[in-house]
Amino acid sequence: MKSPNFRTLDLNLLRVFDQVMAERNLTRAASSLAMTQPAVSNALNRLRDALGDKLLVRSGYGVEPTPKALAVWPAIADALRQIESSLSPGDFVPAHANTTFVLAMADATAAELMPGLVEIIDREAPGVSMRVLPLSTRDPRRLLDDGEMDLAVGFFPAVLAELTGHEQAGRLPAFDHQRLFGGEYVCVMRKGHPLARSPLTIKRYCEARHLRVSFTGRPFGFVDEALASLGRQRRVVLTVNQFFTAGRVVATSDLVTVLPRHFVDVTGMEHEFTLRELPFDLPPVLVHSLWHRRQSQRSDHAWLRTAVAESARKAFAHRD
Repeated sequence: MKSPNFRTLDLNLLRVFDQVMAERNLTRAASSLAMTQPAVSNALNRLRDALGDKLLVRSGYGVEPTPKALAVWPAIADALRQIESSLSPGDFVPAHANTTFVLAMADATAAELMPGLVEIIDREAPGVSMRVLPLSTRDPRRLLDDGEMDLAVGFFPAVLAELTGHEQAGRLPAFDHQRLFGGEYVCVMRKGHPLARSPLTIKRYCEARHLRVSFTGRPFGFVDEALASLGRQRRVVLTVNQFFTAGRVVATSDLVTVLPRHFVDVTGMEHEFTLRELPFDLPPVLVHSLWHRRQSQRSDHAWLRTAVAESARKAFAHRD
């Protein structure tokens, strides 16, 4: 393997390499770096010559890293972040900013976090605006990658498992995350519902008529998966994409649904519900913020992440 001469190595090549590794696409990397695509390709060729490895090869609409590239990227990325942090002090001044941030979250999460975020904006950054989009997927990485949103907040178990796998394999993931709060799912029904008169068994649960909440509209969700693993299934009469809608329908019908326990208190309808523990196991609700790693060193994005985390802490402080 060819050893590079660090006295003559152009460190700008490492910056290009880092961005291409994060994007896995030359066009997007060139746009982020304010360079032309031929200039990015030329920089990669020079780095290939210096390191004696192809580093990245074309694959579909993007590029895939070689084992050598995967091995050296974490150290290069960390070094670049440290240099950037040392030489480029944060220039985001909340009191003078007029930035607009785009977030994606479910209505239940927004009901918990947005009141606190509005307080923080009023106190620290009166010129800042936030636009909240509905969370329509359990894997928002493509939307974050395309720059359609700054931050996604939600329950992303499959995404986090994959990112953890990359980290354990020594690969630096293109996305980062922060845990905000945890909770559990419960069965929700109206006051006086027939199921509320006696213990809720799995047989009685499956025989009931159900309302499913699905952000994507899929006809099969995590509750159905859990029941299928037990050889059971439920009768779903209605599928909606919002927790608030589910609560309103359940409060005025004999349908039952599954909601995060913490959400019930912010519906304004909690006095209309009876809650029952589910007669089968579901994983806990672990809500995280998720963002593209290229945003990590931006001072405005750091402020956003801190504000979201602070709002979550305050929202759940009285429940600990």
